[in-house]
Amino acid sequence: MADGLRTLVVDDERPVLDELVWLLERDPRIGEIRAVQSGVDALRLLEPGGVDLVFLDIAMPGLSGLELARLLGRFAERPRIVFVTAHEEHAVDAFELGVVDYLLKPVREERLAESVRRATESAAAPDEDDPTIAVELAGVTRFVRRSSVAYVEAHGDYVRLHTTDGADHLVRVPLTALAEQWAEAGFVRVHRSHLVALRHVAELRQRDGRTSVVVDTGARTTEIGVARRHTRALRELVAGRGR
Repeated sequence: MADGLRTLVVDDERPVLDELVWLLERDPRIGEIRAVQSGVDALRLLEPGGVDLVFLDIAMPGLSGLELARLLGRFAERPRIVFVTAHEEHAVDAFELGVVDYLLKPVREERLAESVRRATESAAAPDEDDPTIAVELAGVTRFVRRSSVAYVEAHGDYVRLHTTDGADHLVRVPLTALAEQWAEAGFVRVHRSHLVALRHVAELRQRDGRTSVVVDTGARTTEIGVARRHTRALRELVAGRGR
């Protein structure tokens, strides 16, 4: 990537495609740019390799952007993906697919530059063990690192992520699904409505026959009750972490 990120832009709308290419050509971090108007044509270019970054429309006839992103997930060397779409509701899909960024149309130049920055940093220091989750903040989609989440609280079909910077974010992902996906990363179910990151557990308390866990986010501490059926497993995990 000495000469910049080799970039592919995919959008079935020619004016949008031309605009994105024009804006990207102005960015010194971008190298060779190729542009196509269908997911099928994009796949043909991507299969031989040689692409670092893909700006990918979601709603396209034939092979959609989501379908193409899933196919790219099977590649031995997967390019970084930025979704470019007019549809906000696909942010959860973006999280599941591990894309670098999620741009809403019409694309502003400064927001596009931010996507290139994220892609550049991600390509320079990829971290497959610390995926991101898409969150909405004041109408802007951001991506929060899993490692920054101290605990998770259920809200029906949503969860609230409590992070180490003191912020919290509401995301449409069921707690059960998140518990399964993040178990290997040290997230433990302590109650039907709470999931905690073991690395942020500061204390395990026993009072009047009930157990609670104190989670330290760095910004504050929060005490969370532990359901009886989860108490023994949590104790063993905390003890194991100490060893």
